[in-house]
Amino acid sequence: MKQCLTFVFAIFFLCNCTQKKYSTPHVLINTSYGDLVVELMPVNAPISVAAFLSYVDSGFYKNGSFYRVLSNDNVPKQYNTGLIQGGLFTYNQALLDRIPGIAHEPTSVTHLSHTNGTISLARTTPGTASTEFFICIGDQTQFDSNQSADSLGFAAFGKVVEGMDVVRQIQNNPSRGEYFTVPIRIENIKRL
Repeated sequence: MKQCLTFVFAIFFLCNCTQKKYSTPHVLINTSYGDLVVELMPVNAPISVAAFLSYVDSGFYKNGSFYRVLSNDNVPKQYNTGLIQGGLFTYNQALLDRIPGIAHEPTSVTHLSHTNGTISLARTTPGTASTEFFICIGDQTQFDSNQSADSLGFAAFGKVVEGMDVVRQIQNNPSRGEYFTVPIRIENIKRL
């Protein structure tokens, strides 16, 4: 019996040692091209992070997609813009329409910038951001303020810490204008 308990405690200890422990929330984005790990920054962007995690926990992103792409091929060269945008837009518009927008957290308040790998909320006007998000490819600091008509920019709330190679693979898919010819499947997003 003593040997059995020792064995059980040893297995428990080994399992706990192999799990990653993060001081900030991290999510895993499973795509048809591979996985991304994103670190969220609730100290800087508490409203955006809380909203995103509530959508993750509710399972809203299951079977979602990356549907929009910007690259140097389809935007003015002076912007050097690269991003992929995803969420519910192409597969669950009815749910998207029911989710209220959240208060806008501009980068002037959060002190987060749209650098390579930054995840940010897509929006039209302040207070309209909800489930749709984009990931910057390369430094895109124009999204900090001057890319939006109101000069408030977009709400950065985290950064890809693993899987930028997957982001670039997704970006390289065929597109018509700013939209992928075939949306790239997001199988799920879950907390780590």
